[in-house]
Amino acid sequence: MAGEASADLHGANLVKALHRRDPGLEFCGIGGRAMERAGVRLIASSSEMAVVGLTEVLGRVRSILGAAGRLKSLLRTRRPALLILIDYPDFNIHMAGVAKRLDVPVLYYISPQVWAWRSGRVRKIARRVDRMAVILPFEEAFYRKRGMRVDYVGHPLMDALPATVDREAVAARLRVDPERCVVGLLPGSRREEIRNLLPVMIRAMERLSTEYPGLLGLLPLAPTISPELVRSFVRASGVEIRVFRENVHAVLSLCRAALVASGTATLDTAAMGVPMVVVYRVSPLSYRVARMVVRVSHISLVNLVAGEGAVPELIQESVTPRRLASELGLLLGDPSARRIMKDRLARVRARLGRGGASERTAEIAMEMMRDRASSPAAS
Repeated sequence: MAGEASADLHGANLVKALHRRDPGLEFCGIGGRAMERAGVRLIASSSEMAVVGLTEVLGRVRSILGAAGRLKSLLRTRRPALLILIDYPDFNIHMAGVAKRLDVPVLYYISPQVWAWRSGRVRKIARRVDRMAVILPFEEAFYRKRGMRVDYVGHPLMDALPATVDREAVAARLRVDPERCVVGLLPGSRREEIRNLLPVMIRAMERLSTEYPGLLGLLPLAPTISPELVRSFVRASGVEIRVFRENVHAVLSLCRAALVASGTATLDTAAMGVPMVVVYRVSPLSYRVARMVVRVSHISLVNLVAGEGAVPELIQESVTPRRLASELGLLLGDPSARRIMKDRLARVRARLGRGGASERTAEIAMEMMRDRASSPAAS
């Protein structure tokens, strides 16, 4: 069960790792194109379920409830050997309860950020989830302290990260002049994020274009986002922005700096060593509610992993063309600021591990299925 773009990619890699261990395994669930290509029979698409913010959920209630109904029916009728949940907390914690009542084992891969907000949910997770596979180093101690069986498997993005990137070959393929000043634009993988953030990113680029003639924006499109939605904003831009259905790491290899929506993309950008400005904006009501319950010093994963303010974070009213242009301009034009941030990002990359998260999680899943098959209840 994967409810958004990054979870779809990690779910697909996990399916491939499981198939390598047992080609006879069958998979069905909720995900996107990557999971479908990996062999998952989809009962609902993650593109219809990806939301950010509390009030934004209301626009997707019908899709989410429909998916929940189909997944509950599947659990009742098929009684799978294992239910694997990936992030997407409220929906997945509820489904873990359904599976528990049906005696279906539950593996939660990629923890909900209960350590950041609504920590009371950890009690539900402990009752409903048999095992956790966590991807951030500090999460293991958090769950173990609460009596859960948990394994730190490393971050799955390190599996997707190329060992090396031939920057000249990428530039030639994408027809990008490597001498141009190139900025990555990563406005998120949800429609609400695109509408909230991309227009401001574009206006910030327009402000900087007078100082940096030939400034070029590269936007690697998330698989959950329609090209037409993005192009409706890009067409009106006063600066050149190119949209690609291209590997995000390849695009980032050409970028001098990036504007990045808070989320998993900040870790992709950090792992590629690209200096960035992180932006976050949701509806005013969603933000007010979040302010009351969130208990972390930073909003971006890259700063949480770093344990410090490694990159600037612009939140809500601070997300303005002027502020984005000011912070981005510093990273483009100040060699000292660039060097300091790149050193911090190198430390973040080291903390994310050396890869192998999908393989380690597949081993846990296989062990859980073997235990299930040999239990008296199964026979």
